[in-house]
Amino acid sequence: MPGLPKPPEPSRAENDWPALLCDNARTGGLGIRPAKAPDRVHWHLRVGGSVRSAPVLRSRVLYVTSMAGNLHAIDVERGHEKWQFQAADHIHSTPSLSGSKVLFGCDSGKVYAVDCDSGKSAWETAAAAEVWTSPVVRDGVVFFGSADARMYAVDLDTGRERWTQELGGRIYSTASVAGKHLYLGCGDGKIYCLEVSSGKTVWSTLTGNGIDSSPAVAGDTLLFGSEDFFFYALDAATGEVRWKYETGLGMSSSPAVFEDLAVVGSKDGFLYAFEIQSGRLRWKAQASDVVTAPPVIARGLVCIQAGGTHAFDIATGIVSWRAGLGGSVQSAPVLTGDAMYVATNDGEVYALD
Repeated sequence: MPGLPKPPEPSRAENDWPALLCDNARTGGLGIRPAKAPDRVHWHLRVGGSVRSAPVLRSRVLYVTSMAGNLHAIDVERGHEKWQFQAADHIHSTPSLSGSKVLFGCDSGKVYAVDCDSGKSAWETAAAAEVWTSPVVRDGVVFFGSADARMYAVDLDTGRERWTQELGGRIYSTASVAGKHLYLGCGDGKIYCLEVSSGKTVWSTLTGNGIDSSPAVAGDTLLFGSEDFFFYALDAATGEVRWKYETGLGMSSSPAVFEDLAVVGSKDGFLYAFEIQSGRLRWKAQASDVVTAPPVIARGLVCIQAGGTHAFDIATGIVSWRAGLGGSVQSAPVLTGDAMYVATNDGEVYALD
């Protein structure tokens, strides 16, 4: 069986990973690529624990965390495991990449930096409760939130603490870094803007329920969903609500942004596409019974994993194709243009081409 084509290298600076899955299009650092309907399973591998996070890919190695407490490094040419790293507890955290390190948190509160090549620990640090968020990186600093209601900033090279900031509730929302500010949602129903340098609160805006959605920053607009059923667009400088839109249920899905559109899923099972400036609903499409995963932008499409993988025309919301696997999926696909990698709740990892 021929090997898969080499995935494209990311065009961004490798040391920065400022949002969930690297960027506001949720591409995992690969940039926006085509996403063709898969024809076959190239390989599949069982990792031994349910996968509740999104895989990430770099240089032909796929990094997958599992509820068994392992980080797996998988050679995507052959579908063989290169190494695995055992963490202290279950892992809900989606891994991030920065230089030669892969970063993630676990349910014991520990956050790890693991060498991408060797699988050896570079450093570890700890919060006082579980870390489900994905670490984000900007200018040599790693930021992550914890269920202990604190936001942490640590040094990328050493893991040493730069600052901590206590907020008003548990943090399951992955932060986004833009300029001098850090944006994140919180279990107290507030969205926060913090200073990157100190963690000091610049502003906070209250919604009607907890916020697990990881925000996206599009120019001067901050976009996120809340468990109060609303999708919000705020002025990123002041926290003022510019517009909001009510969906059928709460929202933990994180938005993906493409040009003038923000696309997000709701627990009502629909995918929504909004015009960022006006808040006008461009389209709405049924994806599944429940949508909690973040959408991923492909060339001309938006892809979402909800039961199976669904691809919608980004201009119209019309279904382009659907792909089902043996187990349910609720994370995010990795799209390279030539292949797609997905992980399931049953602990199976697939390469589809």
